[in-house]
Amino acid sequence: MGPPKAARAISQEAFESLVNENMEDLGMEPDEALEDAIQTLTLQGVDLSGIVKCIPGVTSLQDNPLIQSLDGLRSIASRLAACKPQLEDVKSATGPSVAKINVVRPEEDLDELVLLLENLYAACSTEASENSAIALKNGGIEVVTALCSVLSEGFERPLVSALKTLAALLHDLQSAETFRQSDGPKIVAAILNTYNQNENVLESGFAVVTAAATGNEILKESFMELKIDELFLRIMTQETKPNIQSLYDALRVLLTPDDNRVLASQVFGYARRFAKIGLAQPLVEVIHEGISSPQMVSASIALKALAVNDEICKSIAEYDGINAILECIDNASKQNNKAAAKACCSVLSKLAGSDANKSTIVQGGGLDKLLKLASTFSDDPSILQEVMSIVCVLSLRAPDNAALAMEAGAGDLAIQAMNLFPGASQLQRQACFMIRNLVVRNPENRTIFLNNGIEMIIRKAKESHASCKDAAVDALRDLGVDNYNT
Repeated sequence: MGPPKAARAISQEAFESLVNENMEDLGMEPDEALEDAIQTLTLQGVDLSGIVKCIPGVTSLQDNPLIQSLDGLRSIASRLAACKPQLEDVKSATGPSVAKINVVRPEEDLDELVLLLENLYAACSTEASENSAIALKNGGIEVVTALCSVLSEGFERPLVSALKTLAALLHDLQSAETFRQSDGPKIVAAILNTYNQNENVLESGFAVVTAAATGNEILKESFMELKIDELFLRIMTQETKPNIQSLYDALRVLLTPDDNRVLASQVFGYARRFAKIGLAQPLVEVIHEGISSPQMVSASIALKALAVNDEICKSIAEYDGINAILECIDNASKQNNKAAAKACCSVLSKLAGSDANKSTIVQGGGLDKLLKLASTFSDDPSILQEVMSIVCVLSLRAPDNAALAMEAGAGDLAIQAMNLFPGASQLQRQACFMIRNLVVRNPENRTIFLNNGIEMIIRKAKESHASCKDAAVDALRDLGVDNYNT
């Protein structure tokens, strides 16, 4: 089966012409003519996203508040661009940012600019809104990107609004491509480098990076070519570390292979490049601050994205990252913090994939901390699944760890979780994986499981969930039961 056919496009002028024909040639009332045009084009498979549904002679494109905002922004952007040479002269001659503002436009003009940007942001930030498509079709990306390029030092307030609005407009591949063609990556990277100690600008700027690079391999590469990895390091190793949530989001997105248009993503190479310049250490330092840090969860998620090979996983342990994560897991149990629990378990599971790290986790009391966490969140299958995933990895080809895991209560966890959440297919599957690793080299554990009725529990999971079939068969086989594949 070939790729789905792209929807047919239509221009604003063609849409209005059809509405006009309905009124003039078919004698329809304006509202009826508009509704008929929409229904007819929709049935024909025409893409109406970005089309302003107006009635010629009654309303016009320019009556739309969003279009009015764009026209106002375009006018101000043109004036600012015209004044930019004068701005640069003042910058080189005097330096004070206040003087620059007065030379370019009065304060009232900046207030108008912020108001227009905030109106555009409000219109386009609502989920499932058609306004983003309308803005894209009418030059919204281009005008806001152009504004970012001319709002230099002394314009922090409108610049933050422009970046925030730009991030809201970047919602699909088409808008991201328009951003790229407008030289957006270079403009945003320059702003981030200029304002590398300004939390407000950095927060909005990295939000643009996150939105643009999500699901887009080309823009990931663009930002990497602009050495954004070095910018991350410079900001994260400042003496006074800024509190920027979007920085960690951007780092994670750049290291996530989420563009299904490419067969081989470059993000694993980017991760090695990030690790080579030392980005793992400042991420670990954030985790060392504990779950009270507002950035701990984001830093953990970013660290997981960075840990793409054995060498990087071992380097994280060398920075005492494993002990920091285990401490956060322990505190997540004590403070009933689900978000911290999930994030820490997820990154620990990744780090446990390195054989060199398994003993560090076990010797650091990891098994006891994990089973305590499972007890605290016994009503949350997503956390139980994460705990079993880590125990599974720790027990792989490690009979000593498997024995210790059973002593800590991993066997009881598997039985209780599978009984409590029979409909949770992923949990059931993960439990089967863990059981197999706990018994494959530890025959004494088989007896414990079988005496507690695990065979029937696994067979039930096998029958109930197609995704569990292979894992269940493997677990039954290594438990030594007959007819494990029936």
